[in-house]
Amino acid sequence: MRLTTKAVEAMRPSTERREIPDAHMPGLYLVAQPSGAKSWAVRYRHQGVSRKCTLGTYPAIDLKSAREIAAKALRAVAEGRDPGREKIEARTKQTDSVDSLVEEFLERHVRRSNRVGTQEETERLFRLHILPRWRGRVISSITKRDIIEMVDRVVDGGSPVAANRTLTVTKTFFNWCVARDILAVSPAQGVKPPTPEKSRDRVLDDAELMRVWEAAGKIGYPFGTMVRLLIATGQRRDEVAQIQWQEIDLKKRLWTLARERTKNDNAHEVPLNDIALSILNTIPRHGTYLFSTNGGSTPSSNYSHNKRRLDSLLPGLPDWRLHDLRRSCATGLAKLGVPVHVTEALLNHKSGKISGIAAVYNRHDYKDEKIQALEAWGRHLDTLITGKPAKVLSLRRR
Repeated sequence: MRLTTKAVEAMRPSTERREIPDAHMPGLYLVAQPSGAKSWAVRYRHQGVSRKCTLGTYPAIDLKSAREIAAKALRAVAEGRDPGREKIEARTKQTDSVDSLVEEFLERHVRRSNRVGTQEETERLFRLHILPRWRGRVISSITKRDIIEMVDRVVDGGSPVAANRTLTVTKTFFNWCVARDILAVSPAQGVKPPTPEKSRDRVLDDAELMRVWEAAGKIGYPFGTMVRLLIATGQRRDEVAQIQWQEIDLKKRLWTLARERTKNDNAHEVPLNDIALSILNTIPRHGTYLFSTNGGSTPSSNYSHNKRRLDSLLPGLPDWRLHDLRRSCATGLAKLGVPVHVTEALLNHKSGKISGIAAVYNRHDYKDEKIQALEAWGRHLDTLITGKPAKVLSLRRR
């Protein structure tokens, strides 16, 4: 039967599935379903085996287009290729492309299992270092050598620590692919970090701490005020920088962080000493966030720029980072006689002196001990700031 546009349009469904051959293009068939749906297919033989390749649906593909697509498929057969197999492989490549799998990994794993800061950093590393090199490639084509070259490129770009971080997220991604049976083995297995990293042990002594305190006061709100609150509480930089008014209860002298806001996924309560309260009372109360440059709708950031401003007021001070303020607080608490397990509770460390079975059964939150510790730290800071011995404060909540 020589198919015509009019005949295809007028064809009515029957009780059985039908394949109507096109006499004009041998091998092309119109497939008519009992439901009334119509599609195009081409039949051919490849290496002695009868094969079928579905071309698409009607009317999305009209008769003229179906004949053109069928002609290309049959030319491929004449060249010894299998157009049906090539179509399946192309679809598989699209499904298992690095691009699509990275997006699925970010959605199914990263955004569901990590706090916002980790999510953003992981996505940044993928889009900056990984996707530009592997975009469009099939996941199974990525080799160990590809990963080494990608990491080396980051190192050569002057970011050795970022290369380590990029390798870490790459390994996590490929392990996820293995767990989902997308790959049998991770190509990142056995790749070592390119740059050795040493744990920092920088602790600011009292004189240095006061220099930072004074310089932060000169810079003022929001960054300088944030730095002072870091010193007063010993908490993590991002947790302080993103603090919200709804987390603060001035009457109870308490700052409460939900588990989604903490690095170790544990909800955390921070008692507020007099120094911290005096800092909070200087902050203009508007919007959601305490430290903001746009009316409180988003937290301020740009740490690098502001840290350079702060350092410009601290000539001669040995290299230090904001995280060193947290370590300096922990060291100061130790000097004041605070037990290590109380300091760890105060700093919300996930692991430490209490571990194993003891960690499972010890559910004491050290609330009173944390109050005592931070008030002792506050009195110490008050002495450093004023140059006068601080009066002994009550350890109970006000």
